[in-house]
Amino acid sequence: MAAAIGVRTDYTSTDLRCFARRCGDGDQVRRLLAVALILDGGSRSDAAKVAGVTLQIVRDWVVRFNEGGPDGLATRKAPGRTSILNDEQRAKLAEIIETGPIPAAATLGTSSQNSPGASCPWHLGTTSMVSDASVPRRRR
Repeated sequence: MAAAIGVRTDYTSTDLRCFARRCGDGDQVRRLLAVALILDGGSRSDAAKVAGVTLQIVRDWVVRFNEGGPDGLATRKAPGRTSILNDEQRAKLAEIIETGPIPAAATLGTSSQNSPGASCPWHLGTTSMVSDASVPRRRR
């Protein structure tokens, strides 16, 4: 079994508890208190039990704390999926939403008017806003 990663010592457990008291992010508070328990001499298994996580997650928190201090334990936003629309299309969509509904658009009749090449006020220059895979198919 490998030796545990050491925890930086420029912060005391009291310092971390003070940070936790002032912090508004519950997840960061949980991480800070787990690291404070380790700094008090508690085992990482105890810290994992108190925080309700596994030893691997406690290890990851120690690494993040060593790299960034208390701020390194803040909840980070996941990068998420890339946008389907580019900036120009997003601006056009915002403009369409701001101008509101067009009375003539509510009475579109034929399918030729709804084709991707038609001159629709909501057409953003793409052939389809919804991928074909996500459209449910009817069985015949």
